[in-house]
Amino acid sequence: MKTIAISLFVITYIALLALPKYRSYLAFVSAILFISFGLLPISEIMGSIDFNVLLMIGGTMGIVSLFIDSKMPSLLADWILDKTPNVKWAIIWLSVFSGFISAFMDNVATVLMLAPVTLSITKKLKINPVPAIIAIAVASNLQGAATLVGDTTSILLGGYANMDFLDFFFLNGKIGIFWIVQLGALASTLVLMVFFRKETKTIHLEEKTNIKDYFPTYLLLGMIVLLILASFIPNKLEITNGLICTSLLLVGLVRDYIKDRKVSRIVTTILEIDFETLLLLGSLFVIIGGMTYVGLINDISQLFSSIAGNNVFLIYTILVWFSVVISAFVDNIPYIATMLPVVSGISLSMGVDPTLLYLGLLSGATLGGNLTPIGASANITALGILRKEGHHVSTKEFMKIGVPFTLAAVITGYILIWFIYA
Repeated sequence: MKTIAISLFVITYIALLALPKYRSYLAFVSAILFISFGLLPISEIMGSIDFNVLLMIGGTMGIVSLFIDSKMPSLLADWILDKTPNVKWAIIWLSVFSGFISAFMDNVATVLMLAPVTLSITKKLKINPVPAIIAIAVASNLQGAATLVGDTTSILLGGYANMDFLDFFFLNGKIGIFWIVQLGALASTLVLMVFFRKETKTIHLEEKTNIKDYFPTYLLLGMIVLLILASFIPNKLEITNGLICTSLLLVGLVRDYIKDRKVSRIVTTILEIDFETLLLLGSLFVIIGGMTYVGLINDISQLFSSIAGNNVFLIYTILVWFSVVISAFVDNIPYIATMLPVVSGISLSMGVDPTLLYLGLLSGATLGGNLTPIGASANITALGILRKEGHHVSTKEFMKIGVPFTLAAVITGYILIWFIYA
């Protein structure tokens, strides 16, 4: 059984790498095969799928879609530009703003919002837009690990480790991953300041975005507040966070229909939800459930433990930097989903608190995506936007910013997580 499971798992991963456009469907087929071969009994299927994570991601995506349509992010970007003296500071503050927004919404959505603003600025000033768009993308990806709703990987960790919204800020009486990410962002922002030090042309903002609907902003803020309040509820339902996000999305859809009386508006918002990602995650939950059921996750955990022995620092170091390298080339969603139970097994076999390794895994896998142009969806999206504008970005050109930016953030996080949680 183990031989079949690991063979199917390896084939699945190779297929996900070779055919990224079809990864959701490939993962679904693999999940069906895991069930068909008896690697995961039918009775175990529902228990292996984390519906709280799926509902939370789907609801958040829908609310973010409404938020983007309201043009509030564009207004905030305009306000930032109006306060900046030149191109250097405009790019710096746009990247900082990109990171801030991405701590609470999808990274790709953030890039789609801010890239047009940045392109408009660079066209008016007749400067190369490539470095500025890359800066926004990598800053967006960096902050995905900051909060529970910042990225799919964070939601996965929160669901698996039973972490609530506030745990990302303060965990077990210590500062949480949010503050560690901010210090990493500070270090990487210094890298951007050096990179853009010669961009001194002045900026003049001619017209600001007009906001006609503030309700989506209230929805997004309400979601954050309710997730915080839910963290104080003892013995709550496992799908509480997911119900909060989907219920608020439903409120937004009903309100839109009452306001406009257009079903098409509701359909458009629903279609903005990335159902392929939800299918991918649901399938991965089944695959990992099968790997766990046949004992392979435990075997992999034992392998890691045997390499490091009882040296916690060594296993932590291996985990962080292995995650950085892997995430530079492999989508971090299936990687995180696969490694969470492995990390849990390592912690159990070594008799240590898993928090250190969980946070090391999250920081390495999330930040490592900025090393290469294919390491994160935000990067791929940014380069796609540039390609449509006639700018073909080479890997070398991307890595001029990506590598120093990533190293500054990862090294900062690597050191802080160890000293705080070891």
